[in-house]
Parts: sequence; structure tokens; C-alpha cells
Amino acid sequence: MTSSDWTGGTEAALPIDRYAGSLAGRVFNPAVEGPSVVAFREDGVFDLSATFATMRELFEEADPAASLAAAEGDSLGSFADVLANTVPETRDDSKPYLLSPIDLQVVKAAGVTFAVSMLERVIEERARGDVEAAASIRENIMREIGGEFSIIRPGSAEAIKLKALLIEQGLWSQYLEVGIGPDAEIFTKAPILATVGTATEVGVLSTSNWNNPEPEVVLAVASDGRIVGASLGNDVNLRDVEGRSALLLPKAKDNNASGSLGPFIRFFDAGFSLDDVRATTVTLQIEGDDGFTLHATSHLDQISRDPADLVAQLMGEHHQYPDGVVLYLGTMFAPVVDRAEPGQGFTHHVGDVVRISAPLLGTLVNHVQFSERCAPWQFGVAALMANLAERNLL
Repeated sequence: MTSSDWTGGTEAALPIDRYAGSLAGRVFNPAVEGPSVVAFREDGVFDLSATFATMRELFEEADPAASLAAAEGDSLGSFADVLANTVPETRDDSKPYLLSPIDLQVVKAAGVTFAVSMLERVIEERARGDVEAAASIRENIMREIGGEFSIIRPGSAEAIKLKALLIEQGLWSQYLEVGIGPDAEIFTKAPILATVGTATEVGVLSTSNWNNPEPEVVLAVASDGRIVGASLGNDVNLRDVEGRSALLLPKAKDNNASGSLGPFIRFFDAGFSLDDVRATTVTLQIEGDDGFTLHATSHLDQISRDPADLVAQLMGEHHQYPDGVVLYLGTMFAPVVDRAEPGQGFTHHVGDVVRISAPLLGTLVNHVQFSERCAPWQFGVAALMANLAERNLL
């Protein structure tokens, strides 16, 4: 397997405007035996740890993009070389490699933010994790109510009226409540420092037989609630587990290597704003060792709740995040394409290559493996603090 199979290639990893944006992230720097905040520039990847010990500090700047542009540091090599060295199969541990671009931020995710994914959650619930039952349930629900949701604003008078109708028909669901009700579903996706980056493995539990990727835009949010940038993410989901009970959401969502993010954070500046995020189209491509391929898109302009509204529900006087937060915005990807037996829909196989792309955010590439076989998460907050202290960065 080539390096390009793991990374997607340097040009694909970058936005269409390449280094014109304000691109920052993290690498593991073997010279200091720990992570360094870096800037991705035309002439190389630059270690900014003397200015920003953590990405949290960069998030908190009044103008992160301007501060990033002004910061200086030593070159760790070209982006092409660092990206290629991230591939686990061929990695040289004596050279820098990419990490997830966040560190101390809390990792949250919004669910049921698109009409299509809302229907799939209802189907999971009614099928109780049974993939074979899902096809007939999907057909029945789509026939009864499928066309109603895309034009309904959550919490509106129309939503309240539709809720009453669905209750009368016996079709109401907890997923419809968060899909068209006043309160968004926002949950903790992963512990701090537990996300993985591009060109690495993402994990599904070996006991799951119905699971899928969730290609999403991820917002970068400072502690005061400012949305300061964005990235790409894969909110890997175990559909059979969540389908058995919504109370199993933590088990369905939070497993070793089950959340990826990257390749970098693109901070807002004159050439990239929240309006660009709102207009983003996210593309998903899956390639399996069995010859299976799948291509799908998510259009952020079809999201039922505005990204700023989701952040307002996430944080404010009711809840603070002193080290900032990242928020997965949800997906409209509906994994209904049959991979094997008719009516059984899509599920991952070990070895699947998952590429998630957006023109202004580049490409995030991961290979699917059982969570139990992915690299164990060992570098936590205590390890980070100890490393930064040894480097006199605290």
C-alpha cells in the first residue's frame, strides 16, 4: 500500500487555495518527545511551540489568524514529508509526523442536524439494531412522513404542529424530538486528546456488525464562544449499538480511535469565514478491499440548525469551556447503499479507506480497523503537561 493510499496525496490534503489560508495543527516532534503546534506554509511546516505551547493558546488569541501569521519558528520540513511520515506502516519515529490538530479542547458533536440523518436515527430506533429490518421500516416511514422535514425549522410553530400529528399517528420518536424540537442533541464525542488525525486508522468495535463513517465539518470555538475556524471530522458511529438504545450512545460513539479530525484547523481570516462554512459541501469517498466503492455528499446549506445556533446551545451562561471546544456539526450522509445482501445497507469492513473532503478544508483520510487493534490512546493530559514542563513551556 502506497503512502498516497494513506494520505490522499499532498495536493488533495490541502485546500484548493493551498497555503493561502491560515492553517495550523500539531505534529509529534521527536526532538522534544512531544507535540508541537505548527503552521503550514508554502515553505514548510514551522514549529510555533515557543509562542503557542498548545493549540488552546492559539484559539484564545483575539485574532488567531493574524497571530499565526506573525509567529516564527524553526522548520520541521515540508508538508509533503511530514504528511508522508504520518503513515503508520512506513513511519520513521525519528522524524515529525502529524497528530490531530487539537489538544485541550473538549470534543463535542451535534446529532440529527439533517433531515435525512434524522430519519435514519428513527429507523435505527425502530429496528432496534437489526439491519435486516431497517429496509422495510425505512420504506414505511418515508412513505408516511419522509418529505416533511427538510422544510421544517426546529422549534417553530410548524414543527410543533408536525409533532402533534406524528404523535397522533404513533410515529413520534426521541430522534424527531431533537431533530425538529427546540433543543439540539449535543453530546461528548471523545475525551480531551483522544482524537486521531489524518493518515491514521479509525476504529469500530469488533463486536459491531452495522456501522458507518459520519463526514462532518468541525467548528473550532474559543472559550468565550467565538467561532474561530473549522476542520474536517469523522464521527464514526456504531448503528447497531445506538439502535438498541439511545442510552448506549456513549458506547456507539466513543471508542478507541473513533473520532478523527484534520488535517489542520483553518482559522477565519479575510479569505475564509463562517459563511464559507455554511456554504461548504463535504464529500465522502469509501474504497474497500472487496472492491466496494461509495461516493456521497453533505451540503451544509441544508443543515436544520445554523452552526452559530448550535454553538449557542452548546455554551454560554449555562455551560462554559475554559479551554475551548470543537463541535462536529452532523452529517446528511445516509448509509443506505447495500454493500452485501440486499436490504442490509452499508457497514464498514476492516481496511476501508475513508476520504472526507471539502474545497476550503482539504482532505481527511483514514483507514478502518477494529478499535481494539488501533494504536492505544496513551498520551493524555498528564503526559502533555509533563512534557511541556520539561520543555519550559509552562
